[in-house]
Amino acid sequence: MRKLAGNLAVLLLLLAAHAGLWAWLNRPVQMADWDGSIQALSFDPHRADQNPNDGEHPTAAQIDEDLATVATVAQGVRTYSTLNGQDAIPALAERHGLTVIAGAWLDTREESNAAEIAGLIRIANANANVKRLMVGNEAVLRGDLTVPELIRLIKDVKRQTDQPVSTAEPWHVWLDHPELVESVDYIAVHLLPYWEGVPADQAIDYVARRYDQIARAYPDKKILISEIGWPSDGRMRDGAVPSLDNEADFIRDFLTLARARGWDYSLMEAFDQPWKRQIEGAVGAYWGLFDADRTAKFPLSGAVTAVRDWRSLAAIAAAIALLPLLFFLRRADNLKPQGRILFSGLIMVAANVAVWTVHYGTTQYLNGPMIAVWSLLSLGMVFLMSLILAEGFELSEGLFARRLTRHFTPYRLPASAERERAWPMVSLHLPICNEPAEMVRRTLDSLARLDYPHLEVLVIDNNTKDPAIWQPVQDYCRQLGARFRFFHLDLCKGFKAGALNFAAQQTAPEARVIGVIDSDYLVEPDWLKSTIPYFDDAKVGFVQAPQDHYDWTESAFKEMINWEYAGFFHIGMSIRNERDAIIQHGTMTLIRRDAMAGVGNWSTWTICEDAEMGLKLMQSGWKSVYINHPFGRGLTPDSFAAYRGQRFRWAFGAMQILRGRAAWLNPFRRTGLSLGQKYHFIMGWAPWLADAMNLLFTLAGLAWTVGLLLLPDYFAFPVTLFLVPTLAVFGFKLAYTFSLYAKRVPCTPVQAAGAALAGLALTYTVGKAFAIGLVKKQKPFLRTPKCADKPAAIQGLLNAREETTLMLLLWAAAAAVAVVYGERDRESWVWVAVMLVQSLPYLAALVLSMASALPGLRRLPFSGTAPLSSGGPRQGAHAAGQLPAGPLQASQIQANHMQSPGAGH
Repeated sequence: MRKLAGNLAVLLLLLAAHAGLWAWLNRPVQMADWDGSIQALSFDPHRADQNPNDGEHPTAAQIDEDLATVATVAQGVRTYSTLNGQDAIPALAERHGLTVIAGAWLDTREESNAAEIAGLIRIANANANVKRLMVGNEAVLRGDLTVPELIRLIKDVKRQTDQPVSTAEPWHVWLDHPELVESVDYIAVHLLPYWEGVPADQAIDYVARRYDQIARAYPDKKILISEIGWPSDGRMRDGAVPSLDNEADFIRDFLTLARARGWDYSLMEAFDQPWKRQIEGAVGAYWGLFDADRTAKFPLSGAVTAVRDWRSLAAIAAAIALLPLLFFLRRADNLKPQGRILFSGLIMVAANVAVWTVHYGTTQYLNGPMIAVWSLLSLGMVFLMSLILAEGFELSEGLFARRLTRHFTPYRLPASAERERAWPMVSLHLPICNEPAEMVRRTLDSLARLDYPHLEVLVIDNNTKDPAIWQPVQDYCRQLGARFRFFHLDLCKGFKAGALNFAAQQTAPEARVIGVIDSDYLVEPDWLKSTIPYFDDAKVGFVQAPQDHYDWTESAFKEMINWEYAGFFHIGMSIRNERDAIIQHGTMTLIRRDAMAGVGNWSTWTICEDAEMGLKLMQSGWKSVYINHPFGRGLTPDSFAAYRGQRFRWAFGAMQILRGRAAWLNPFRRTGLSLGQKYHFIMGWAPWLADAMNLLFTLAGLAWTVGLLLLPDYFAFPVTLFLVPTLAVFGFKLAYTFSLYAKRVPCTPVQAAGAALAGLALTYTVGKAFAIGLVKKQKPFLRTPKCADKPAAIQGLLNAREETTLMLLLWAAAAAVAVVYGERDRESWVWVAVMLVQSLPYLAALVLSMASALPGLRRLPFSGTAPLSSGGPRQGAHAAGQLPAGPLQASQIQANHMQSPGAGH
């Protein structure tokens, strides 16, 4: 009952907050009322599916319907053309009691101009409701006609008609050309403060100042404000924000002012015109009092709500979220209320993002290509929100779990029980390839010190061509005694997996457990006695301990990557263990021999044979045990190139497994894996897929920026709806990393920051690996820069040359957009921010590469020394990662330690 009450309280709290936020964001805006009729509306009768540039025009019946709609709010219309059926407008308008300000469209086409002028003269003389004439619309502003050419056409029309004649131009054209003023009967001026970047709350004052400026300059001329209005949607222009409430407020305030001052005007415009996106950008489609479906966008009196149907949208979002919320809350027994509220809130956010994305797409005037782009961006948004939900769930469990339901600790048997126990034989397999003999000898010494009665160690050297490298190891195995057996394979297919399969064939028949150790690992004497008892459970297939390192205090670079590794084992593996979904990794692992043989031993088709082995065992029904306790420590990669190469192999191998075992991970079929296991293997690697998408977004963003700079008529800034989440996700991931590190990883805040930088530095590498893995089955050959003889700074630059190039390109793109657009388009700053955020992983790669190359950088600034090693509490000298390196220092060993597929990850 208490559980039900708690879940109900969380649900009600969330729904109340959800409804309250929607209501607050869409609270009615009070503004001046208008209770009269509008003098005139600019009238273009094209429908949403019609484009005059493509020869698509409305029928007479459609024009008549539109005029009937206009007659409900206005006394007249202003037209722009006399061709393509629009010459019928005056006669149709008369049926609805509307007057007409008739216009002729003029451009650079002489034949079209002649036809327009002839049509204007004809309808002016044939229709008594045509009260004014306009010869051209912004023809001088566009440069289509010179002022003398336009004056000649105006005089031709004046000679053949009786109505007052003018042309329509912005205010500054009239001020710049007094000779044009002299040629007209009245001044038809466009006052459009949006296009001049005037904020909405200053727009009416701006209009009054410009009108008075014209009136003072030409006191003897009548003035018609021939276009005035405000868009309801589109891109912000400097301080001018297009929105529904801004449009309504501007229109109402202008109408009130125009009546008070006795102005003549024609509002811009009757109906939204989607086709104008091609010539004016997105905002060009949204100047109408009615939308493209001929529905009034706002009332002329009473309060105005920006999103009229917000209640329906809020209800739909709540309905979408309800089932996932109920499913989650029903199974969230192990979460404290804070964790339930956190993840429930993220579910609600995801539902609202989905609803708003669909709402945006269905309320915009999108053509075919725009729909395709919107669909792709929407799919990206779905993936992004799925990723956030997965990491949000991990965050909730990591911070607010009541207890660990599958918490395993090292076995500590009483001495008597330990003596009386029948310990099964263990066969430890140590694959090596081109490894320094001294390093391997130290590993063998640690294995010789294992406190375990029934043990053999098999050393399998594979593909090492130089006998001087492997023979010293062979000799040392002979010195250690019969328990240590050495095998050299001149040619071993399958690299490490092939060597391990060979070792399985050589394993003693009585061995019941097989262990795998990397060649650089120094293990604790109690490793086997602390873990083997878990195999007493006949369902346990393998027991895994974390990786750890003993040389990370040597440099700032190693310190950063050490704690980056630690985050995976303390956070990711611990949480995955709750659903028996850990990733097996190729060292410090123990496997039931029968289980391994039952799944066909090690697979050679993937370079991550260890992770694939764990998945095979789980799919066959075997359980895993994860003990978050370091029983052994190895060497960290010695350079950024080695660190990056290691992560490339992991990411590429993960993609191989996702492709090769896709059927097993199908959540809609029974495949032997639980839903929890499928979830963790898919969503655990989803961030790496996101890195591939990030790389694609970087390249697309650079290409789009080139379009913005060179082809501004064809490229506009992407919709903010799809850009802001990118920035928000980056902030969320920072909060996710630092909060979980503070809770779960025994390091200082500075070390956590270093770990975050190290992980960020691998974004490009992981993205590249996943992208290649989508199209290739086998790992490609990657050439490592040959720069060991170069100065340290040059080494750092060369090892991160690709990332540095992308970083500089993104910085250049951001700077160019800021310079070209910054002063006149505030939305450009969102794009600039996105470009800069996109550059951070590449900057991190350069910083980490330089840290690995600079020998003087010994430690992180102000980091101190962590109170515990990355693996947790230990005793003696091993406690802060300070295990001594012996005859050769760890850095010397690592310098000779060649990374190869046969040497593990």
